Amino acid sequence: MRIAVLDGNTLGYSRDVWDELNRFGSYEMADFNGENTEEEVIGFIGDAQVVLTNKIPITKRVMDACRNLRMIQVLATGYNVIDVAYAKEKGIAVCNVPSYSTMSVCQHVIGLLLEICLQIGHHSQAVHEGKWTESRTFSFWDCDLTELDGKTLGIIGFGTIGKAVAKAADALGMKVITYTPHIKEGFSYVEYVDFDTLLARSDVITLHCLLNEETRGLICKETIAEMKDGVILINASRGPVINEADVAEALKSGKIRAAGVDVVSEEPIPADDPLLSAPNCIITPHIAWATVEARKRLMDITFGNIEKFLAGTPVNVVNR
Repeated sequence: MRIAVLDGNTLGYSRDVWDELNRFGSYEMADFNGENTEEEVIGFIGDAQVVLTNKIPITKRVMDACRNLRMIQVLATGYNVIDVAYAKEKGIAVCNVPSYSTMSVCQHVIGLLLEICLQIGHHSQAVHEGKWTESRTFSFWDCDLTELDGKTLGIIGFGTIGKAVAKAADALGMKVITYTPHIKEGFSYVEYVDFDTLLARSDVITLHCLLNEETRGLICKETIAEMKDGVILINASRGPVINEADVAEALKSGKIRAAGVDVVSEEPIPADDPLLSAPNCIITPHIAWATVEARKRLMDITFGNIEKFLAGTPVNVVNR
């Protein structure tokens, strides 16, 4: 059996890690990115029965051209780059890697929030620049610091990651409210509210919703107007959930006090992205998922998915 890996380079692993695929058959690896054409993807997949992809789309045309394809393994939880409905029609299983990065993303979200509230990096730099040495008192700070205890965190999207963030926020003494279509049991400290109420009451808003037509541009000029003055915004879901130009304007006016984002609408971020020139905006390069531990889980689950599929007992199939 032949396996085609389209963009395994995005996981940052050396070849020896991928060599475990040899126990299933032979494999080939390409370093594709978003600039590759469908023709290049089709040419590389060729007669492969299994294809592994992170961000490279597998379209109807690709599936029609690659007639031996039987399994598409997505090296991620999200699978919006795959035409899953057509894959089902063709009898091609689409498998993902669920929940591998939940705690890593949660940790990153809380890290962004704490950095905004405590300005740890800024003050460390100030110390290295000699500002504390020059201070006449034992303690030095040059901007206000914020305590989270008693503040209200609004979570938009209460899936696996949203629930983990809620638990962490509760441990910090925050009041937690969420807007979600599905109420979850076991979260007595979480208050379920409608969208407008969440916007109006939250001191911090964090996004953990899927990207679809309902959520695209969800955070925009109109919804920002409903928020508290000085709200903090965190986005570690998908870039297009926010209108970046509107968020940048709100940061400039102070309506949004600060933002922490790990995702943007176009990645890598273009030089003219409005968030780059907006004040009080921390931008990390889509790394919330990428801890050593999370990437190890991703690979282990991926290999397990392939093994189960070949044994006739497929798991983590998203298009049954």
